Amino acid sequence: MVEKDERMVKLAMTAIVAFGFISLFGDIIYEGARSAIPTYLEILAAPAFVVGFAMGLGEFLGYGLRLISGYIADTTRAYWALTITGYALIISIPLLALTTDWRIAIFLVIIERTAKAIRTPARDTLISVTTKGVGRGKAFGLHELMDQIGATVGPAIMAGGVYYAMINGATPKEQFLFAFSLLFIPYAMLLFVLLSGYLKMKEPAAEALQEAKKVEVKEKLTSSYYFYTLAVMLNTAGLFPIALIQYKATTLFTEALWVVPLLYLVVQGIDAVAAPLSGAAYDRYGIKVLSLPFILSVLPTLFLGMPFIPNLPFPADVTTFLILSVIAFGIILGMQESIYRAAVADLTGITKRGIGYGLFSTAYGLGFLIAGSVLGYLLDLSVTNTIYMVYAIIYTIVLQLISVLFLYLAIRGKQ
Repeated sequence: MVEKDERMVKLAMTAIVAFGFISLFGDIIYEGARSAIPTYLEILAAPAFVVGFAMGLGEFLGYGLRLISGYIADTTRAYWALTITGYALIISIPLLALTTDWRIAIFLVIIERTAKAIRTPARDTLISVTTKGVGRGKAFGLHELMDQIGATVGPAIMAGGVYYAMINGATPKEQFLFAFSLLFIPYAMLLFVLLSGYLKMKEPAAEALQEAKKVEVKEKLTSSYYFYTLAVMLNTAGLFPIALIQYKATTLFTEALWVVPLLYLVVQGIDAVAAPLSGAAYDRYGIKVLSLPFILSVLPTLFLGMPFIPNLPFPADVTTFLILSVIAFGIILGMQESIYRAAVADLTGITKRGIGYGLFSTAYGLGFLIAGSVLGYLLDLSVTNTIYMVYAIIYTIVLQLISVLFLYLAIRGKQ
């Protein structure tokens, strides 16, 4: 028994490192691009509603299609094939360097989000079964930490690329095209670590999956799972998207556009700290820990709308509160991308985990689509009438209150 436990811990740590490095290079590419895409779309004259809807649609497809890919993963057990295919399609992001049409740019972003849908349920299932020896909360938290190293390096590369092109006389459009071209380098490195990880992890991962299917009892998705999934959808639908925060920031930093990717870097840096801490808290206190990010999800909209609330008893500088919204979003994101996924593993059996992640991701992505569309529309309207930012705050508060109610029902059903 001791020998088996030691083997499980060793497998878990190997899996965390292997998948961590795969995600690290993947995040350098697509998180780097995401730090610049809203600004680039604004430069290409796309309105806030289009940016919010398009980015929300990309998230919806990126999460919603996981229902299909999760089902395929469970029925075919082609976990590695789906994982490799999904990461290989990240090539669409460096290809942004070849277009100046916002429609084509959005198409390439949607391809990358679709690729994420292909790989994630299979990858998360592999992580969940190979890291059981160290605790799922810690495993997903540590994986997210390595993930976020890449997610901070990527925006730094983009900011550096934009700044370098700017001081060399490039136009704003040319600055971003140059920065996107730099992402071909980490893409080549991604392919290398992906294939190396596959060769190293293929057999032990297959053994862990087989063992898990013997031990775990087949079960249906429970009411607690459905309440939890609905709670997360509403929570996400009421969270002001980082893409729209960046879009707003673009209008404030018109003479120094390289600052906008740095704001995204701040989000990812905070995420990197919040993820392992929240993962450890989840392992100790369970699903009730999620009430914290649900409540905090009010803050980004509140901070962005604060300067537009009439008769405030204190000064409310737009730039200061935008930075506060970025910090708040980073904390929430760190929790979302670690313990939100860990809870799915604890609410589903191994025989339903792929489809469980897929259905959860569909609801999660729908929340992004709703948030991007509604809040993007309100952001456009606020240009001529700032009262619409107050409406955005009310919208956010109402949705978060409802989401907390459904989270409570999920917790009560699990006990």
